[in-house]
Amino acid sequence: MGAASSVPSPLSDANLPPAELAPVPVALLVDLGSGQVLYAKEPDRRFVPASITKVMTLYVAFELLARGQLRPEQVFRMSEGAYRDWHAVGSTMFLDRAHDVTVHDLLMGIANVSANDGCIVLAEGAAGSVPNWLALMNAEARRLGMKDSHFGTPNGWMDEGQTYVSAHDLATLAQAMLVRHPDLYRTYIGHPTMTWNGITQRNHDPILGKLEGADGIKTGFTNQAGYGFLGSAIRDGRRLVMVIGGAYTPKDRAKAAEALMNWGFAAFDSRTLFSAGEQVGTAAVQQGEARSLPLVAPGPISAASPRGTRAPVRLRVVYAGPLEAPVRKGDIVAELEITVGNRTGHRVPLAAGTDVPRAGLLARLRNGLLGLFT
Repeated sequence: MGAASSVPSPLSDANLPPAELAPVPVALLVDLGSGQVLYAKEPDRRFVPASITKVMTLYVAFELLARGQLRPEQVFRMSEGAYRDWHAVGSTMFLDRAHDVTVHDLLMGIANVSANDGCIVLAEGAAGSVPNWLALMNAEARRLGMKDSHFGTPNGWMDEGQTYVSAHDLATLAQAMLVRHPDLYRTYIGHPTMTWNGITQRNHDPILGKLEGADGIKTGFTNQAGYGFLGSAIRDGRRLVMVIGGAYTPKDRAKAAEALMNWGFAAFDSRTLFSAGEQVGTAAVQQGEARSLPLVAPGPISAASPRGTRAPVRLRVVYAGPLEAPVRKGDIVAELEITVGNRTGHRVPLAAGTDVPRAGLLARLRNGLLGLFT
């Protein structure tokens, strides 16, 4: 995510944000293909996320799966302590000490029926303890630049304010999940129901199955937090990510979420700049078998403008370089800054288009000689 900006000045009534947002304290809408903020209301205000916390638990699990440190078929069982504290507490998948449960089923339960017990069993099984899992959650938050977030629980249960987020940080987390783990996102996020141990429960996502293209991500509610939602939808290859925080009623949350998403798709035109996998630029590499690598778009990259306008677009590749080998194909190693007209620039990630192994002796000698002449 790039720096947050104010919503573009409307050119007509079609560009005015929907009235349904009035009762919602926190709201944000981001065009993921460009990183552009289409609407922002208190985007950096810290608030209690309740069960939206589980998105970070899912993200940590996705990272571990991608590294081979966790496997979907791995089996865990509820500990005595977890059973005592979390059996049938709040949203649950009704885990107990008598049944083994796979990582796959835990992730399905956490993502789609907001299983508090599933988060604890996953944390203990994958990391050895809940504190160890929280350390992973907060380390990932720091790595992603989520400066207004902290996690004191893996499931969002009330913890006297130790857990807090901002809308901007949640959008950053959603972007990372979608860019780094698109296959896992499709596997686990946005199922209308989930069945485990003969019990079927419904997903409470307010726009899933009701709004065209909606496919997740996670709701949250406690008396302290109010009603929140981190949601996403895709239409014609264009993906929007939305945050609603602190709504007073579930009806306010649902109306605001649906209205904001529909407005974002209707009030802005999107121009495709690069297709998924297309080369955007190059980056220098040191200590590698190659001295540079191609930078490619991990997904479609676009630029949004208020409908009926076509402002000029400026592009700039940004990375801390030269990159240090080894670099793996698909690693996020750079960003593309997109500036539309005179608005604030926003950034989207760029991936390495090829592997660059660390150089052997001959390659280092060759690179050193080439460096003398360039």
